[in-house]
This record gives sequence, C-alpha cells and structure tokens, in this order.
Amino acid sequence: MKKITVLVLFALIFSNCSGNDEMETIVQQMEMEDDNPTNGNIFVMGDFVNGAHPTSGKASVNADITVLSFSNFKTDNGPKLLVYLSTDVNSTEFVNLGDLKGISGDFTYTIPENTDVAKYKIVNIWCVDFSVSFGTAELK
Repeated sequence: MKKITVLVLFALIFSNCSGNDEMETIVQQMEMEDDNPTNGNIFVMGDFVNGAHPTSGKASVNADITVLSFSNFKTDNGPKLLVYLSTDVNSTEFVNLGDLKGISGDFTYTIPENTDVAKYKIVNIWCVDFSVSFGTAELK
C-alpha cells in the first residue's frame, strides 16, 4: 500500500513538471525494484574478492536465510566450480550449495534449512579439481 501511495504521489508531481517518458522510466525502475526478491530484505551481504582467479560482484542472503543471491558476479571459467558457504577460505568446513550457475551475471542459490550463516559466513567459489578458491565474499 505504501508503494502505491508513493507511486501516485510521484505521478501527480511529475505529471505537471516532466514529460511522459520520464514518468514511464520512474515507474519501470520502481517495478524492477519490486521484482528483486532481496530488495530491502537483506540479512547479510559481502563483496567478492579475488582468490586464485579474478572474481567480483556481490553476495547477499535474504532475511529468511533461504536464498543466497549473486549480483554483478564475474569470475573465470574452470573445471568443476561449486558454491560453498564455508567457515574459512580453505573450505575446512562447508555447506555445498551446488554447481556455479555461470561465470557472469546474477544468480540465486537455495540455502538449506538451519544453516548457520554466522558460522558459514564465507561464500566460496571452489574449484574441486585443484582444491583452490577462485574467489570469496565474507557475509557481514
């Protein structure tokens, strides 16, 4: 309801002082924000840093601690890359979230129930074949 009220206010204000193209752009931006499942609902997040390969982007966990999201993610291609929530960059202890879905873009991963993200606070792109981290993000 709050978003509808804000949208109506924007419409009234901008209808008198801007063209229709600008108003359409604002409405589209608001709709895109509404479609983002973690928007305003982030529990922890962190920035990816390089490991054995250049890696960048953001990792975030929603407030329900059910979804790990990557945004603007980028890393190198490699053999058998997995996404771990781990206790350290060497993945001494970890929760396997599955195969890396892609080397560039926005992705989501389901977090198993009862996963303690305070303990498993490192998002690790782990290369199984070479036992090396391509990059990590510390969730804070």
